[in-house]
Amino acid sequence: MSAPQLVIRRFAHEDLPQIRQALIDIHADAYADAMDDQFNQRFPWFVDHWGGNPGFACVVAFDGQQPVAFAYGAPATPHREWWREHIEEPPDNHATFAYSELAVRTTHQKTGTAKLVTKALLDERHEDLVVLLVDTEHPRVRALYESWGFRQVGVRQPFADSPLYAVMLAELPLR
Repeated sequence: MSAPQLVIRRFAHEDLPQIRQALIDIHADAYADAMDDQFNQRFPWFVDHWGGNPGFACVVAFDGQQPVAFAYGAPATPHREWWREHIEEPPDNHATFAYSELAVRTTHQKTGTAKLVTKALLDERHEDLVVLLVDTEHPRVRALYESWGFRQVGVRQPFADSPLYAVMLAELPLR
């Protein structure tokens, strides 16, 4: 199995009812070893929160008719971006896309699928920057994002029960 055999489909805010359960199912599979964590169990709330944003953008990778991976986010609110508190001098061009979530079914991990859906989501963005959060307990994931052009600019814990996250920033388009 390789990522190029997958078909990517794009979805927006108005499509959330059509893809909501697929996102939840992919996430549950991708994080099966950590689904006893209450924070991970709240994922449906995050889907509804992000999907409720009129700028919501999502890509889903399909293997035949089976959805196997997704990536989503939305434009960040100007001057409230996750990176802003960590950088003294913001760049002149600072329109930011907040890359909220990436999940790949276990059957499709380590096949290039994560990069495929990330590039599909971000390649058509018109913002100058993209920001995301990576659990500080996952250095291999952080290294993967760094290989795509992201750099860590700080750390934050957005919710009292959430992990501590590395705040990662990259210029668009990704390299």
